[in-house]
Amino acid sequence: MDTKLNLIATCVFGLEAVVRRELETLGVQGEIAGAGRVLFQGDWTLVAMANLHLRCADRILIQVAEVPATDFDSLFDATGAIDWADWLPVDAAFPVGGRSIKSTLTSVPAIQRSVKRAVVDSMVRGHGTSQLEETGAVYKIDVSIIEDHATLTLDTSGASLHRRGYRIEGARSPLRETLAAALVQLSYWKPGRPLLDPFCGTGTIPIEAARIGLKIAPGIDREFAFTAWAAAPSDLVEDLRSDAVKGQLQTLDEPILASDLDGRVVHIARENAKRAGVDGVIHFQRKDIREVSTKRRFGCLITHAPFAFQSKEREIQPKPSLPDRRHRPKANSETSDMSRPSHESRELDSLYRFLPEVFRGLPTWSHYVLSSYQGFERVLGKSADRRRKLYNGKHENTFYQFYGPKPVVEQRQHDDEVTTLVHAEGSAAFGQLGDKADEQAELFAARLRKRARHLRRWPTRRGITCFRLYERDIPEIPLVVDRYEDHLHITEYERPHDRDPAQHANWLDRMAKTAAETLEINASNVHFKRRDRQKNFVQYEKVDQTRNRFQVNEGGLKFWVNLDDYIDTGLFLDHRQTRSMVRDLAKDAWFLNLFAYTGSFTVYAADGGARRTTTVDLSSTYTRWTCENLRLNGFLNDQDAPDERRYASQSDAKHQVFAMDVSKFIEEHPAGEKYDVVVFDPPTYSRSKKTDNDWNVQQDAIPLLNKLLPLVRRGGVVFFSNNFRRFKFDASELDVSECHEISSQTVPEDFRNRRIHRCWRIVR
Repeated sequence: MDTKLNLIATCVFGLEAVVRRELETLGVQGEIAGAGRVLFQGDWTLVAMANLHLRCADRILIQVAEVPATDFDSLFDATGAIDWADWLPVDAAFPVGGRSIKSTLTSVPAIQRSVKRAVVDSMVRGHGTSQLEETGAVYKIDVSIIEDHATLTLDTSGASLHRRGYRIEGARSPLRETLAAALVQLSYWKPGRPLLDPFCGTGTIPIEAARIGLKIAPGIDREFAFTAWAAAPSDLVEDLRSDAVKGQLQTLDEPILASDLDGRVVHIARENAKRAGVDGVIHFQRKDIREVSTKRRFGCLITHAPFAFQSKEREIQPKPSLPDRRHRPKANSETSDMSRPSHESRELDSLYRFLPEVFRGLPTWSHYVLSSYQGFERVLGKSADRRRKLYNGKHENTFYQFYGPKPVVEQRQHDDEVTTLVHAEGSAAFGQLGDKADEQAELFAARLRKRARHLRRWPTRRGITCFRLYERDIPEIPLVVDRYEDHLHITEYERPHDRDPAQHANWLDRMAKTAAETLEINASNVHFKRRDRQKNFVQYEKVDQTRNRFQVNEGGLKFWVNLDDYIDTGLFLDHRQTRSMVRDLAKDAWFLNLFAYTGSFTVYAADGGARRTTTVDLSSTYTRWTCENLRLNGFLNDQDAPDERRYASQSDAKHQVFAMDVSKFIEEHPAGEKYDVVVFDPPTYSRSKKTDNDWNVQQDAIPLLNKLLPLVRRGGVVFFSNNFRRFKFDASELDVSECHEISSQTVPEDFRNRRIHRCWRIVR
């Protein structure tokens, strides 16, 4: 065999240039010759070096010949004309593999049989024998036919080069080692910089990165087919393997960080890292993507984003979008079809929409994500700086690359000391804010200072400690800021803007920080929430699980509020005036509070001297909250606390509280019992598993109000309010003596939106 061999390095489509660069590090010039093929020339030493050191190639093939393959006769004759006895010994085992692309010959099994027979004829002729036992070393022959042109090769690698030997038997990986190594080499990462994989799975990317950093040859722990061939020098691979071991490093300046939500695969990743000899430089953790963060700078996040949910443990549930108990979210008619994810993509949307939040927490980092999800950039709200199409097996993926700022090292000398500073040149890949954000922060601060001065004495004189400071006063800053004593509750209302998700999250943080500093509020006492436009009007969902609550004062009374866990806080500030009206009318009255929420109207009625109170809400959470508010003000003792059972069991209690549907309460109410003062404050829209029907205030409020009126004494007063701005109401629909809209009297002066609610005073 001629020692000058024509060689082919095969690889995944899209990695040809990477393999060619790897060959250059071995001192060889390669030539890309179509999809997944790089041609080069060399001797047996280079065959061994390529198998041992190429990280991104799948196989190293020796090109035996190129022959025409317009039909089976031409393929058989051309293959048989090759002197295969010069390549294969008489006892060689020579299985034949094949493929055909855009060729006349389409049957791969028939191609394999034809080539096999032709090689047998040549071997019998060349070795002068009548029988081939095929009991010796394996010389796998590959025939690749592309457009009627066949390339015949011998596979020197044996098992694919992605089989490094460190993977635990039976542990499947969604990412080949060769592709993982390519992702690292296509990034800006190099030893000495941090690297993070937040979806590490069984650890393929961090392990390959660690082996690159430690200069561990990818084939150091495996065998190759050609080492059993008679023509290959017997000690060649072992000598090269010894040289490779001598060149290995012991540690990295920066550890590699890897995490995954699934604890089982993290355990497998640790075992794989031990077998790969890199467990000392990789820090594995079981961690949710939402918890991923690091203080290290100028690193590279490289990951293979999940393409399907295979277990409940791996599934990432989004934090619930924030419902509004009292306002029906508006549908966004301007949303394009591209931004309406299909049912199949919602789970991935919920996962990927967290990525900008993670990325913005790493402002000096570059981010590299391999994903097969076609809506990836749409969900992130940002286009990649570069995309590269890659194949993981048969699956098409895109490698999205987002470049962060370059580190610039500067040394400054002061007296005898030299200080080294590292700063960023360029903007962050995610979340970078421009000068406009600075201008908006200044406008926001100025408006808050003005409002704070205006309201400086007003709350104190009236015993008010919770009030509205800012209500979308500046259109480009669509926030609402409420002060609850020494806490701020900030809510964002969705409005079109040109910021990507990461920039917008940073912008919101900037505005919250501005509000805290301007109003001299401790940053830990700032509570932020967001109201999004929603398609599914789900009410009463929690948005967090902190259970943080504290007491506030209003009108000489105390109330529990929770500024974190719900979109509403437990005390509607816009009903402050109406609550006072109820207290003024409550003396010796029987008071009824329907759709009561946390019972603040009930507390005011009890304080006004109500003879009895009845409170009804479907939510047991809110009825318990009502009892706690009554107890906080001394109107309810532990021994006479209501048990929230059916109405008949509560007839003798001074403060009745029922967790039941309002319609059902009215239908089952004893006919002889009448109320003097009623608050009827239904939500705009409600959907609950506890009832068969959805609630729509425009359709359902007036019919229910008509059913309620017979339960009210003649001369009794009903306060009917709701928050649907387009609510239409004709007083003639009710059999009452008086019905007047009093919204102008009930909306407090600290509310800029004078239509925050609508309220009617109805007299039976």
